[in-house]
Amino acid sequence: MGVKINELVKEVKKVVTFENLLNKKIAIDAFNTLYQFLAIIRQRDGTPLKDFEGNITSHLSGLFYRTINFLENDIKPIYVYDGKPSSLKLDIIKERKDRKVEAKVKMEEAKKKGDIVGVRKFAQATSRLDSNMIKESMDLLDYMGIPVVQAPSEGEAQIAYMVNQGDVWASASQDYDTLLFGAKKLLRNFAINRTRKVGDTSVSLDIEWILLPKLLEKLDITQEQLIEMGILIGTDFFEGVEGIGQKTAFDLITKYKSIKKINENSLKVRGKIIDLDIEVIEKVKNIFLNPSVEKNYQSLKWKKPNFDKIEEFLIGKHNFSEGRVKNALDRLKKKESESMQTSLDRFFK
Repeated sequence: MGVKINELVKEVKKVVTFENLLNKKIAIDAFNTLYQFLAIIRQRDGTPLKDFEGNITSHLSGLFYRTINFLENDIKPIYVYDGKPSSLKLDIIKERKDRKVEAKVKMEEAKKKGDIVGVRKFAQATSRLDSNMIKESMDLLDYMGIPVVQAPSEGEAQIAYMVNQGDVWASASQDYDTLLFGAKKLLRNFAINRTRKVGDTSVSLDIEWILLPKLLEKLDITQEQLIEMGILIGTDFFEGVEGIGQKTAFDLITKYKSIKKINENSLKVRGKIIDLDIEVIEKVKNIFLNPSVEKNYQSLKWKKPNFDKIEEFLIGKHNFSEGRVKNALDRLKKKESESMQTSLDRFFK
């Protein structure tokens, strides 16, 4: 889900291009990305891509082709995977599972009615990422020579730590949660030719660039106050307060400075007094301010791709189009050759 602060970042976000990201190390929220692929890469009837044995492959397809695009554009991706979720997140996870079950029922109803648009819409909401899919995505990245970091808990917290340590240049995620975890730099819509459906048309999305210090300066708040705003709006660890959106949360924190002070003033929203459990609020804040992260992750090294392994995995095991895979690998081999030649030219100058 992620915290909704899109309106609050409007005035500080900038547009960048891939040329601005040349040779940059970008840490990518792996789960966020894989779920995008599972939702978007589907057949006309809404079903995900599958191999001959019925295994879902939408996530592998998206991961493979998008990562090659990054490498072609001289960008160094690192994928960071979630670990064990916080106990405070379990209720949200259960709620998401319930929504998936409900979406599956609606999808079947749409099928019976012959409603193709409805089938596709509800099918996207049923996306599920299991342990085997996660492992296979990691295997594919290993064959491609791409570094992977396993977070002990929240991947976005791990990325924020890596960004602020200077080991990577920025975080890449569609969610704004890395900002609440303190990441100084966030990229959104981080893909080549990324589009979004608006009605029947596809709208091209720019790569957005958000600096946390600029955001805090513009809003004239502290990092802790940004977190408290996120709590009022709703995060993966707290459902938020009904009736409080981005503007109201900003106005309340700006005026009263903290949730504790808001509580003390017995303020009402939609006729109900805001009376939050401060002990729970402090636990949620602590997740963002003092998250569990792996500080001794391995050095981020990009290896030479194992082209035979990639072909065996995608074509042999998962029935990908041989022509498409080999064409993509040829592009990668060409890029490798060009990079090697450039290095030699510099050496002998």
